Amino acid sequence: MRFEPITWERLAEALADHVGTLEPADGGTRLRIGVDGPPAARPGVPAEQIAEALRARGRAVLTVSTEGFLRPASLRFEYGKEDPDAYADGWFDTGALWREVFRPLEPGGSGRVLPDLWDPVTDRATRSAYRVLPEGGVLILHGPLLLGHWFPFDLGIHLNLSPGALRRRTEEGERWTLPAFARYEDEAAPAERADVVVRADDPRHPAWTGVGA
Repeated sequence: MRFEPITWERLAEALADHVGTLEPADGGTRLRIGVDGPPAARPGVPAEQIAEALRARGRAVLTVSTEGFLRPASLRFEYGKEDPDAYADGWFDTGALWREVFRPLEPGGSGRVLPDLWDPVTDRATRSAYRVLPEGGVLILHGPLLLGHWFPFDLGIHLNLSPGALRRRTEEGERWTLPAFARYEDEAAPAERADVVVRADDPRHPAWTGVGA
């Protein structure tokens, strides 16, 4: 896999230009982009940069973080608070993401997306209002472990960290999650599934494969 140096700003602009050439794979009217990466890679940052670049081009954009779709603590911590397999398999409410985010964007769907469902701090439902993504709009979902659930992304972007960089950039109290990301690499092979791979070992100097990795 060949990487070329790029800045985050140029990356966002290039991807926004590419999005302008895409059509939804399911024949619908709304595009779905996934920005996949561990918390250490801060996937929400490029997701917002891409969103701003798209808005500057006149596109309606809705960004959604998987952090708003964590399952209740009683389910997340069923096997303890530091179980990497539970983190990989049971922390994120993928069923709710399908129901509240992706299905409304299917052909003939209402476009009414729930931006978040659960507040992990209060461990209660957020009660957020639905937001309507109009026809021609773009959803950007960002978070970890996204490319192993067969979500219907029209463009998948994977932020890649080497094992050493992932360990260095992961906060000490969160390093128990590292085996979950090693398993994700082995089982899901996100770099192979993604349309775009961004090497982010040094956050100041990213490099990318271009579109169609």
